[in-house]
Amino acid sequence: MIRWAFLGAGSMAGAMVQGLITRRVAGPQYISCISGSGRTAEALARATGIQIAPSLAALVEGCDVLIVACKPQQLASLDPSLARLTAGKLVVSVLAGKRLGTLARYFPQTRALVRVMPNTPAQIGAGISGWCASTALSEEDRATLLALLHALGKEVEVREHDMDALTAVAGSGPAYVFEFVAALREAGIKAGLAPDTAGLLVQETVLGAAKLLAHTGATPDSLRDRVTSPNGTTAAALKVFGERDLRGMVAAAVTAAVRRSNELSADS
Repeated sequence: MIRWAFLGAGSMAGAMVQGLITRRVAGPQYISCISGSGRTAEALARATGIQIAPSLAALVEGCDVLIVACKPQQLASLDPSLARLTAGKLVVSVLAGKRLGTLARYFPQTRALVRVMPNTPAQIGAGISGWCASTALSEEDRATLLALLHALGKEVEVREHDMDALTAVAGSGPAYVFEFVAALREAGIKAGLAPDTAGLLVQETVLGAAKLLAHTGATPDSLRDRVTSPNGTTAAALKVFGERDLRGMVAAAVTAAVRRSNELSADS
């Protein structure tokens, strides 16, 4: 049985642990963690039944896979002994903005080093994770990695060059959706709906539209057209989107996010 270790016990580590247990990839007895302050590790252990490692050496030496899930700014202050302890291990990093070249300086002797960018719906098993590896993974390591990522939702392998764009689209994407939901809810309230009613209508509309998109496999443009009758209510609304250049605004927002992701990666 594979033994999993988490360096860090925050929200993303918690999502991964819950996914591994819920999907029956691993039992709590095969998962351990450690955190800087110890408080988050204690909370995660209480919530899931996993083990708290007594030391960093015990955490790493007893695992097959190490998931680095501390805060990105903590990477530089990690114990230098990790370079030795992770020799021959599969190491998976979920540190935003930390490139493989940077990670390799801290984990130079791994058998495989993987960089992953999940998004927040991973907390309920509905995420999409992009990933890239420093070298071609063995069949065994690929299967292990995919078992982890499928516990969070879906996954896609990309070139590291594409990680900034992936971060801007998928990593930050839930925030864009939440912002649109908030705007549509406010518009509904201004149009006369009660706040609770507006919230329910928008939530279920967005959820249903996403499910329809996934279920049909049709393009968003074709599904939009199916809703839009000539000179109807939808056409009137879409005309405003076109006049205000909604797509241009979204493209500019993603470009800004890509630029910032690239800056953060370069700083690392």
